Amino acid sequence: MSLPDTAAARLEMVETQIRRRGITDPRVLDAMLSVPRHRFVPDDHQHEAYDDHPIPIDSGQTISQPYIVAYMCECVRIHATDRVLDVGTGSGYNAAVASQLAARVYSVETVTELMRRAEATFRELGYDNIILRHGNGYYGWKEEAPFDAIIVTAAARRIPPPLIEQMAEGGRMIIPLGGHFFTQALTLVEKHGNEIVRQEVMPVRFVPLQGED
Repeated sequence: MSLPDTAAARLEMVETQIRRRGITDPRVLDAMLSVPRHRFVPDDHQHEAYDDHPIPIDSGQTISQPYIVAYMCECVRIHATDRVLDVGTGSGYNAAVASQLAARVYSVETVTELMRRAEATFRELGYDNIILRHGNGYYGWKEEAPFDAIIVTAAARRIPPPLIEQMAEGGRMIIPLGGHFFTQALTLVEKHGNEIVRQEVMPVRFVPLQGED
C-alpha cells in the first residue's frame, strides 16, 4: 500500500467501519482519521492495515479492530484536559488515538520489545504527549494517578483494585472482563465518591491481561 493510498483507506475505514456503526463523537472520528494505523501494523500485515478486524503483533498480542478502539475511546468520554492511563501499550495504536483526545497518556506495557517499538513509532510520528513505562499494567501507574480515564486493552477476570484506586473522582474506565474469549464483556466503570458503577456494553474477545495472578 503506497502512502497516497493510506489516506484514502483511512477515510474509508472511518466512514464505513466506524461512523456508520454509530460512533458520533467528532473528536473520536477525527482522531481515528488522523492516526496512521499502518505505522503500527507489522510489515507482513500492511495489506490489511485498515481492514475491519484485529491484527496479530509480536508476543501473542494484537492490534485491536478499529471500531473497538473508537468505541472504547467514545465510551470513556476523553476530554482535552484529561490524563489517561492506557493499560497494555501493545503496538501503541490505542495510545496514539487517545493522545489526540487527551492532554497526556500514560501507557504501561509488560513486554519490553513492544514498548520500545511503540516508543520509536511515537517519536517518529511526533506524539510527544505519551509517556511509556515497562511494567505490569494490572497495578496501573500509582505515581502518576489519579487518572480521568483508563483504557484497558486486555481482559481481566475482575476489575483490578489498583485501577479503581487510581481513578479520579468522576473518572471512567473501559475494560474487558471475563476469563475466556467467548465470555468477555466490555465494561464501562465509573467512580462517584465511594460508589463504583459498572455497565456491560458489548461482548468482546481480547487477549488476557498479563500478570493478573
